[in-house]
Amino acid sequence: MAVTVRRAGPVDAPALARLRWRCWAEGRDGPAADRDVYLEVFTSWTVDHLATHLPFLAELDGRIAGMAWLMLAERVPSPDTLSRRTGDVQSVYVIPELRDRGVGRVLLEAVLAEARLRELEHVTVHANDRATPFYLRAGFVEGRNWLEWRP
Repeated sequence: MAVTVRRAGPVDAPALARLRWRCWAEGRDGPAADRDVYLEVFTSWTVDHLATHLPFLAELDGRIAGMAWLMLAERVPSPDTLSRRTGDVQSVYVIPELRDRGVGRVLLEAVLAEARLRELEHVTVHANDRATPFYLRAGFVEGRNWLEWRP
């Protein structure tokens, strides 16, 4: 079983929307939102944000298996570092029936390869308790000086 990952483009936006919906709906009794409206909005959002949110699609034996996103941001320049680009890994998702086959690992490797190619200063990820060991195995470390404000 071969896992392949590629950068997704506008033509993939509907598939990405379906994956995002499936991720959100997983484990819920019943979705509170209108699926068709969400798919339409997310498809448009994807196309509109391709400059700052880079989507990746994973396939296992030709079947869509998962997705991951690299959000790009620029920080304020400093006198010694004029270009301060950073990234954030977002919405990594592998469909349940294809988990534990290396799909997530290959997806994350592709995202981090893109981060290296773009010479990002650092890459963050906001992980839940279940996913934290996955990111630690991939080389992420517990952040220091990370504070969060919520209104």
